[in-house]
Amino acid sequence: MALFGFKKPAAPASAVSRQVTLSDGLPIVVARHVDCLGDSCPRPQLMTQKAVREAAVGEVIEVDVDNPTSMEALPSMCPGLGATHLETLKVDRYWQVFIRKDGGARS
Repeated sequence: MALFGFKKPAAPASAVSRQVTLSDGLPIVVARHVDCLGDSCPRPQLMTQKAVREAAVGEVIEVDVDNPTSMEALPSMCPGLGATHLETLKVDRYWQVFIRKDGGARS
């Protein structure tokens, strides 16, 4: 049960295909989007882990998160998932975390 007794329904990572340019000028294509806005630990980490596990090698996943603790935890969990943290961008009142699945994932 979530905060104040309201439970957010589980939403799977949605398939998307949009191009984003990172701050270093590298263009990437986001293949999956995970909406973790309003979620607290450990839900964003678990949803990210599931999205990485389901992604194909080389796909980029965008995780939107507004919980500072989760935002800080996502990059450090990438090596254990067989993924690479590409960048975290601050947008309005949340962060966009971009993660690429590498070969040999251990999830």
